[in-house]
Amino acid sequence: MNTLNNSLNVNIGGIRMRNPVMTASGTFGYGSEYADFVDLNRLGAVVVKGVTSVPWSGNPMNRIMETPSGMLNAIGLQNVGVDGFIAEKLPYLQDFDVPVIVNVCGKTVKEYLTVVEKLSVVEGVAGIELNISCPNLDCGGMSFGVDAKLAHELVKEVKVKTQLPLLVKLSPNVTDITVIARAIEEAGADALSAINTLLGMAINVETRKPELANITGGLSGPAIKPVALRLVWEVYKSVSIPIVGMGGIMTGTDAVEFFIAGASAIAIGTANFVNPKASLEVVEGINSYLDNANMKSIKELVGSLKVDV
Repeated sequence: MNTLNNSLNVNIGGIRMRNPVMTASGTFGYGSEYADFVDLNRLGAVVVKGVTSVPWSGNPMNRIMETPSGMLNAIGLQNVGVDGFIAEKLPYLQDFDVPVIVNVCGKTVKEYLTVVEKLSVVEGVAGIELNISCPNLDCGGMSFGVDAKLAHELVKEVKVKTQLPLLVKLSPNVTDITVIARAIEEAGADALSAINTLLGMAINVETRKPELANITGGLSGPAIKPVALRLVWEVYKSVSIPIVGMGGIMTGTDAVEFFIAGASAIAIGTANFVNPKASLEVVEGINSYLDNANMKSIKELVGSLKVDV
């Protein structure tokens, strides 16, 4: 473990964490699924899978497949609903000394607000991460995350309903991510998560049918890391609130790249499927980097990219 005092402590939008390594929503279940492999108390934060106002069954099979250097998924946000989460999943996490951040999804503003209000009055929730990649049924199915006005209005309404720190997860499937990021910051978000998955698809050449029943899915894993790094850097230059970087992080070195690009914390996603202990190995990798660089704080790395002008 690191010998430097408090070198990994971070504060992300009001959430104090012992280190900057979080779990990415949708890749770590509700935490209990990984507890046999990972000491949850050693994580910076546990971000649980998306929670909705009522249980969702998700998309039909096939809904996940491996791709070169990554994976496609079209799970469809299957979950137990906010009442089920509070009654069945949250009590387990309350026994750990780790911040719990709940990813919140919805198809209308009202659905988001219902979930946020219920989470805001229970013990054990440290923060909320809004998944704005959901289709807004009130606007014909357009994703909240691809329209700056929709994103701003959603975040503004959510902020009225909760005192919890609010992170917003950015979609990369936009023309200019900085426009969305600034709109969300102006609406009162406390931090940004960057990025969600890239939209992709795969085709079976024998049947000439899509490999996924949903046709398209979210691409994640090492294949998207260069894109994620670029978007974190662009967002960092555009906003003043903290950024949680994610997208293909497998090692401590990967994580350090995101800090240099401008992230104040990072989240481990697809790596959890390959190596259940990946998050803790990344923590130790960051420790080693700081030791070798003789740095006293992770903050010395954030946004330290050297660009010749």
